[in-house]
Parts: sequence; C-alpha cells; structure tokens
Amino acid sequence: MTAPTATRPRNNPNAGPAKSRRTTPAATPAPRRTGWKLGAAIAAVIAVAAVIAIAASGDDSDSSSVAPGIQQTRPVMITGTPLAPLSDSGGTDPAIGAIAPAISGQSFDGTPVSTRTGRPTLLVFLAHWCPHCRAEVPVLVDWQRSGAAPAGLDVVGIATGTDSTRPNYPPSTWLAGAGFPWPVIADSATYDAGNAMGLTAFPYFVLVNADGAVVARASGELTPTALDSLVAQVVPA
Repeated sequence: MTAPTATRPRNNPNAGPAKSRRTTPAATPAPRRTGWKLGAAIAAVIAVAAVIAIAASGDDSDSSSVAPGIQQTRPVMITGTPLAPLSDSGGTDPAIGAIAPAISGQSFDGTPVSTRTGRPTLLVFLAHWCPHCRAEVPVLVDWQRSGAAPAGLDVVGIATGTDSTRPNYPPSTWLAGAGFPWPVIADSATYDAGNAMGLTAFPYFVLVNADGAVVARASGELTPTALDSLVAQVVPA
C-alpha cells in the first residue's frame, strides 16, 4: 500500500472536511555543488538541519520517553468481511447496514481492546503524522470533557498508519499527552484494522450500532456539532 500524505482542498466552498489522503509524494532532488563551494555548502546544510531538528522537537512526540513494554504496533485479529473502501465521490455508502468486521487487538501497553462492545460504538482511526488528526484529537477530548459525548456510546480509537520515520512519532506519547480518554487499539504494521474498515483518508470514523452494523462512515475533521449529529443516529439526544 502507498504511504498517506496530507492534502487539503483550497478555494473550494464545496470541499468536504479537511483530511489526509493516501498518496506517494514525489521526491525532491538534492541540490548539486561543485568545486571549492562544496565544503561551505555541506556546513550550511548541517546548520540548517540542526535548526530544523531543534524546532521540530518542540512540536513532535519524543520516542525516548516511551516506557518499557509499550509498543506502537501490535497484531490484530479481524473477524468478518472487510468493508468496501469509503469513496469521496458521494452517493450511497455500500457499507451502510453491513456488519462491520470485529477487530480484536491490544493497546500500546498490551491491554486487550475490541471494537465489538455490544453497545453503539464510534471507531476513530488516527495517524500520528496526520495534521488533521492532530487537530481533531483536541476536539474529541473537549467533546468528551464537556459531557457532549453520549453516555450510551462507546468510543474506540485505532492508531494506524504508524511510521517511525514520519512526524509526531510515537503515537502512544502523542495520544497520552493529548489526554485521549478512550481505549486505543495499536494497529498492525500492515494497517490491518484500517484496511478492514475501508479506510481511505484520515481522520476516519465508523459508527456501528449495538449489533455491529454500520450506521455511518465519515472522514476528515469533524466539529462538535458534526459529532453530535453523527452519533445521534445511534444514541438520540
């Protein structure tokens, strides 16, 4: 599968929520230097890289703070038929009414977590490197702390798309620091949980009823009002 990269629609009043899609960015060719300028150029590049690294360290998570036993990816077990990928083209979502596959996995510390809770459940798929996921997590945290998240609704996070070479790694430190209040499944290194649910962009939401049937799917940043409208389909206000 190709690596997702962040995109945002611009100057389009009809554009949907901001989201990160799966595309492969083109490589930027390195500049070439010749003659006596080579040494000065290398020194300048090293200096700039040091400044960038220092600046980035203030925004991204620090893998050195991860406690022993914490793993960023873990095996998951998928039971059931995978959902069709969510399309951006509009129209009827073919997954609506289908029984979502059950995902059994573990949190970063190895605690068992399942998406099949026997209650209406909102599944939230997040990638640590995705800027729209990083914007959405505080919205979700405030939504829960304000009491707007219905008491009859379970929420399960799935940390997927994990890549140690990309920003804001590791996801365990990011989500803990953000105060994410719900259980989190650490997806496998091959993104099995995300693929099983038809994930095509981040952040990604799958709403299922108490029987495990898909009620709605959405991708992109959601406002508190949009979250209220989404979950009202299974837990009326």
